Amino acid sequence: MNKDQVNGTIDELVGSAKRKTGGLTDNVQLQAEGMAQQVRGKVENAWGSTKNAVEEANKETAVQHDPHV
Repeated sequence: MNKDQVNGTIDELVGSAKRKTGGLTDNVQLQAEGMAQQVRGKVENAWGSTKNAVEEANKETAVQHDPHV
């Protein structure tokens, strides 16, 4: 798990808490902020996953092209 995935997970959790709190208190602005933060977290998480996949693919390609293997 890289820092983008960690930050994304935190944003998702905090956003969810804000959204739920806004729903319980009828605070539409807090609900909207929570939803936006959740979406930002999901995007960050996906970006982190993509970076991991690219890094792994690069490692695999490097091993396949290493003449000493």
